[in-house]
Amino acid sequence: MSRPRPRTIDEVLADARSGLHRLTPAEAESARTRGAFVVDIRPVAQRASEGELPFATPIERNVLEWRLDPSSDASLPVASHDLEVVVLCQEGYTSSLAAAALQELGIHRATDVIGGYAAWRAHLDAAPPVPRTPPPS
Repeated sequence: MSRPRPRTIDEVLADARSGLHRLTPAEAESARTRGAFVVDIRPVAQRASEGELPFATPIERNVLEWRLDPSSDASLPVASHDLEVVVLCQEGYTSSLAAAALQELGIHRATDVIGGYAAWRAHLDAAPPVPRTPPPS
């Protein structure tokens, strides 16, 4: 009996992404404004050097499933199988694998952002500034 051929990371990533409806940064922003739970899975050192999005909850990758699986003793109060979760990593690779893992746990609305934190940050930086109302005279 021969062993199956090992899969490459590109194959694993393509398989993970095949079950996701990945979001552009603009779509992710819309999801956030309607109440999606945004999770930043980057390590603390990377968040410190690259920056953070103030609305994203940091949950490092190594504990993500335990924090969002509603059956876990370590789950966050927000954990639910119906929770809309948008996962962020730096460039949108690890987040695809993480979102697929959440879907395997039954969190069917989990997805990630095409281009990750870097793309979302660039999208926000490119957005026109919100007009400020001048103070009353």
